[in-house]
Amino acid sequence: MAATFTDATFDADVIKSDKLTVIDFWAEWCPPCKALGPVIDQLSAEYAGKVNIGKIDVDSNPAVSVKYGIRNIPVILFVKGGQVVDKVVGAVPKSQLQSTIQKHL
Repeated sequence: MAATFTDATFDADVIKSDKLTVIDFWAEWCPPCKALGPVIDQLSAEYAGKVNIGKIDVDSNPAVSVKYGIRNIPVILFVKGGQVVDKVVGAVPKSQLQSTIQKHL
């Protein structure tokens, strides 16, 4: 199961992490986000211990969403060393997310 990131935990869980972190920006009312949810959970299991993978609900956590200019969802950000190193917009195939993860490991 993917981690849950929040405005309150984002710095500790993502920015200060020594691992690549994959963040799925989503909302309960977003059908493409719901379709992508199981893929994010699968990736979390596959990369357990190597990559931090989690979700952040944009409605409940507006500060992080505003900080990163999230206007459309789903958006997947890839953060390494406290910096965004890649971004994927939309519900994309699992293979595309896997290749983006591999590129930054």
